[in-house]
Amino acid sequence: MKDDSVYLKHILLCIKRIEEDTRDGHDFFLASHLHQDAVLRNLQTLSESAQHLSPALQAQHPEIEWKRIAAFRNFLVHDYLGIDMERIWEIVHRDVEELKLAVAHLLHALEGKV
Repeated sequence: MKDDSVYLKHILLCIKRIEEDTRDGHDFFLASHLHQDAVLRNLQTLSESAQHLSPALQAQHPEIEWKRIAAFRNFLVHDYLGIDMERIWEIVHRDVEELKLAVAHLLHALEGKV
């Protein structure tokens, strides 16, 4: 099993890529299947990484909705025909920044203990 910090760093890398792929704005994102696919893949990957975090870490941080993140991953993977890009845009701009800050804080706290 990998150290939690490996998964936290990977989540932050996925978020960085999502930010890069959405920086040109709403209209560009909706017009670019390449950017949509990249964002969806990184959302899926960050959700998968979150599922690999230790149960102890998840239990210590109930302010992060780990189960909701896992459910979102399952939606992305299994209900791909139901994906609404407007909704993805909203999620990216409403939730990803908050997750980034929380994960960065967790990583900083973990690395401070090493």
